Amino acid sequence: MEVSLIGNSQMKIGKADENLRDLRFFNLRNNYNNKVLISKTRVCFGQLVNSENRNHGFRFTLRAVKADAISVEEKDNSSSLRSLKSVDGMRLFVGLPLDTVSKSNIVNHARAITAGLQALKLMGVDGVELPVWWGIVEKDAMRKYDWSGCLAIAEMVQQMGLKLHVSLCFHASQELKIPLPDWVSRIGEAEPNIYFTDRAGRQYKECLSLAIDDLPIFDSRSPIQMYQDFCESFNSTFAPFMGSTITGVTIGLGPDGELRYPSCDHAKKHNNHSGVGEFQCYDNYMLEHLKQHAEEMGNPMWGLGGPHDVPTYDELPSASSFFKDDGGSWETPYGDFFLSWYSNQLISHGNRILLLASAVFSKSPVIVSGKLPLVHSWYNTRSHPSELTAGFYNTVNRDGYEALVQMFAKNSCRIILPGMDLSDAHQPNGSSPQSLQLQIEGSCRKHGVAITGENLSFPRVTDGFEKIKGSLLEDNKVMDSFTYQRMGADFFSPKHFPLFTAFVRAVNQLDLDVDDMPETRRVCEPVHMSLEAVQMQVA
Repeated sequence: MEVSLIGNSQMKIGKADENLRDLRFFNLRNNYNNKVLISKTRVCFGQLVNSENRNHGFRFTLRAVKADAISVEEKDNSSSLRSLKSVDGMRLFVGLPLDTVSKSNIVNHARAITAGLQALKLMGVDGVELPVWWGIVEKDAMRKYDWSGCLAIAEMVQQMGLKLHVSLCFHASQELKIPLPDWVSRIGEAEPNIYFTDRAGRQYKECLSLAIDDLPIFDSRSPIQMYQDFCESFNSTFAPFMGSTITGVTIGLGPDGELRYPSCDHAKKHNNHSGVGEFQCYDNYMLEHLKQHAEEMGNPMWGLGGPHDVPTYDELPSASSFFKDDGGSWETPYGDFFLSWYSNQLISHGNRILLLASAVFSKSPVIVSGKLPLVHSWYNTRSHPSELTAGFYNTVNRDGYEALVQMFAKNSCRIILPGMDLSDAHQPNGSSPQSLQLQIEGSCRKHGVAITGENLSFPRVTDGFEKIKGSLLEDNKVMDSFTYQRMGADFFSPKHFPLFTAFVRAVNQLDLDVDDMPETRRVCEPVHMSLEAVQMQVA
C-alpha cells in the first residue's frame, strides 16, 4: 500500500492559512513505472492482524507539486472542485495513541509518530491531542514530576507547525496497564475507601472517589491540592508552548477522564452492555456524606445506604422495582432525595476540578475543557436508568444536564462530548444517542458553552463519518472543533485511512480531484522521505 502526499504552498482555497492538500492511495503494482513510487521506505503503525491487512503498511512519498495560484474566486469555475457547506472556523484535531509516552517516560514509536504528524499537517488537520498520565509524570513520589516525554512531543508538534491539545489524565488505564501513581496505590492498599465502591463492596481502582476531594489523607494533602500542584507544574514547565503550540487543556474529571460515576465499568469488562449499571456510593466516605445529608433533610433512615430495589450491572431495568416506568421508586420522594444527592455530589466534584483548572490556567492563553460522556442507553425509557446510575438525574420529568452545563459556564470551560459518530439506527436497549446529543447541545446553546466533539474509538461505526459530518456541517454555533480518536494501527489501515482523508477534505471545504487537473499542474519532482520501518502498538 502506497500513500502519496501532495502539497502546494501557493494554493489559497479553503482555510485562510492552510495549503491545498490531497491524499491518495496507490496500488504499487499498478504504478511500477511511476518514479514517485520508487521509495522503499515503510512506516507501520501497529501490527495489522487481519489476513487481508497483514501485508499492508503505511508507505508514503512526499511530492512537490508546481501549480499556479488558484484564488477563492476561481473555485466556482474549476471542474476540479466541489463546494461543501461552509463550516467556517471548524478546527480538526486527531488524538495521538494513548501510549505515546511510555511508562518509562520516553516517546513510543517516535519515527512513526513523526511520519503521522507530517501526513496530518499536509492533509490540513489543525493539530493533535496528547494524553498526559498522572501515573507516569508523578509516578514515584508526590510533587516529583518528570515531563520529559511530554516535552519531547510538544517540541515535535511545534516543529511540525501543528497545534497541541493536552488531556491531563488523573485516572488509570487497565488496557495500557498504566496505574495511578505508585504512592497513591500504596495508600489505597491500606485504605481502600479512597476508591469508588459498589453495593457488593467491589472497588473501582482506576480513579479516586469524589468523596475524598477535600480530605488531607495523602501526606496532609487532599486530591484537589494534588491535582492543583500537577496543573501548576504543567503550566510552569510548558510556559514556552502555551498559547502558541498548546492551545487547549482538558482536565480529567473521573473514570476515563469523564465527569461520571464508574457505573457500567464492571459490565464493560464482561462485554455486557445491556444492563443499567449500579450506583457507586458505598465507600465509607460517600456513605458518611449520604448519612449527613439525610439527617439534614429530616429523614435519617434514608441515609443508611443506597436504594435496595435496584438491578445489578447486567440486569434490565425491569429486573427490580426502582427503575420501572410505571410505579418505580425513582418517582417517589425517597427516589428524588437519593438521586438529587447522588447527582449533586458529581456536580460539586466537577465544579471543584474546573474551578482549580480555571484558576491555574487563567493567565495562559489556552482553552480549558472537561469531558461529559454520552450515556445514551435506555434514553427512551421514562426513568433513563443508565444515566441515573452514572450520576445524571435526567428523566422524562427532569432535565439533568441543565445544572451541569451551568457549572461549565460558571467556570468558563468548554465541554468535550464524545459519541458524535453514533446514530439511533440499530441501537439496542431503548438507546438514543442523537436525542441525548441534541438535549446537551440545547443546554450548551442556552448557556453559551462551546462543545468540542469526539467520536468513540471502539467500536468503529460503519457510517460514523457521515454522522460526524452531519453534526459539523450544519449551522451549529455550539460546536467549533472536533477531535478524531485515535491514531494507531487501524487509523492508517487501507480500509480506514481513505475514509478519514475524505472526511478531512469535507471539513476543510475542499475536494480536489488531482486527476482532473491539467497535466502542466502536475509536474512531479520527487522528494523521498527516508524513514525506517517502525511499529506502533494499537492504542
